[in-house]
Amino acid sequence: MSKIVGKHVYGNLYNCDTSVISDEEKLRKIVEVAAEKAKATLWDIKSWKLTGEKGGVSVLALVVESHIALHTWVKYRYATVDIYTCGEETDPWKAFEYIVSQLKPEKYTVKYVDRSSS
Repeated sequence: MSKIVGKHVYGNLYNCDTSVISDEEKLRKIVEVAAEKAKATLWDIKSWKLTGEKGGVSVLALVVESHIALHTWVKYRYATVDIYTCGEETDPWKAFEYIVSQLKPEKYTVKYVDRSSS
């Protein structure tokens, strides 16, 4: 039996560009392009915008190889990114780097977990 290859990249983005993190359509497009950059196959994408005191946008992309999740909090200029892919051909790092380049945070943290079978 062959090995299952799982790669999980996730991070927090601080002091992001508010004109980007408040724009639902722009964020959907960013996630779509991120999936392409990761060589993941986009299956479906859902998004919603919350208004008021805790306003922000969430975008969830179901990719054949797993998922990409992006959540923003406009008031705090904060975003979280979670990218998990399976398979040797995908590269969640490329998706993460692309999202960071588009949200333009002043700083960010990132973590990586190998989710592969032994």
